[in-house]
Amino acid sequence: MRGADGMDDLDELIEIMRDDEKARKFFAIMRDNEKLARKFFTVEQKILVTDNFKGLFEELLFHIEDIFGVPHVWVAIVEDSDLSGMLEALESSVWLQRRLKLVSTDTLPGLFGDKITPILANDRLSRFYRLLPASHKYLMRSLAVAPLTMDGQLVGSLNLADTDPARYEPDMETFFLSQLAVKVSICLANVTAHEKLRRLATRDPLTDLPNRREMETILQQELTHAARYGQSLALIFLDCDDFKQVNDRYGHDCGDALLKHIADQMRKILRTSDRLFRFAGDEFVIILPHQSLREAELAAQRLRLALRTNPLKCQGNSIVASISCGVASTADLVDLDPGAFLKVADSRLYQAKAHKRTATRTPDGDVMT
Repeated sequence: MRGADGMDDLDELIEIMRDDEKARKFFAIMRDNEKLARKFFTVEQKILVTDNFKGLFEELLFHIEDIFGVPHVWVAIVEDSDLSGMLEALESSVWLQRRLKLVSTDTLPGLFGDKITPILANDRLSRFYRLLPASHKYLMRSLAVAPLTMDGQLVGSLNLADTDPARYEPDMETFFLSQLAVKVSICLANVTAHEKLRRLATRDPLTDLPNRREMETILQQELTHAARYGQSLALIFLDCDDFKQVNDRYGHDCGDALLKHIADQMRKILRTSDRLFRFAGDEFVIILPHQSLREAELAAQRLRLALRTNPLKCQGNSIVASISCGVASTADLVDLDPGAFLKVADSRLYQAKAHKRTATRTPDGDVMT
């Protein structure tokens, strides 16, 4: 049974069918909508099977660019949201770094207001500039901004921009974009839950660095990537000199604080693309993508200097962390094997520690042979 509205729709359809020109336009619109729906469905299929942030955003942004031919696609994430704490995987991808922007908590509410629905605009675009990643130039004359939510909270936006002012006109229909935003939001919630469980299994609880298990996985991935694209990769194996004496003299609380201090200094000194791991005890591993042996040696020097000039303050004591480093690069390897890579760096770490034991020190702490 059709209600009154249904009968009106049917009468309108019959009237359209009686007019050939109207019928052609009607079916043309239907075909265009079907093509558009298929494109959105293709993107949705790609993102619904991912279980990590890097895969989710790479699939989402790449396929929107590719399938829809959108010149600029990126994601804005609210700082201090549950989502922003899960972005380390994104920071390791240069491709994604250019398509990610962290924004203050008031940026998106200021744009969306009370209506959490997509925004289309082709004028006064300066009001959206705070959404633009600083590392990339965006030439745009129209923009679509779709809200991303988690647990009812606005946590980010999916942003599409074009040089054509007619691409995103304010009076256009946003149904498909709204659907995509909802599905991306669902994916974000699922991936966040998955990543939190994964984090518990792969994180060192003391330093909050990835642990040895995670290091083995990442190192294999980075070696595969380096081999595929003919790029260099370096590795630093380091440990804290005389760490047992720190525990014996100052206590285990200060010993733990010193390990966290070393981890914090590494985060400050090294690049965001470098991967830091707690290997075991007072040993750490650093993976440096696109770095040569010499560049990694310079990074190790900067880290030693930072630790020397920034002592840990613990229970009224000033504790200087002294570290030894073994540095290796893919140029040292015959086969790009993770075990062999670690073995070379570990051997050089052993040599560095042996050299320190047989050397004398200058008053400022430098080693003299």
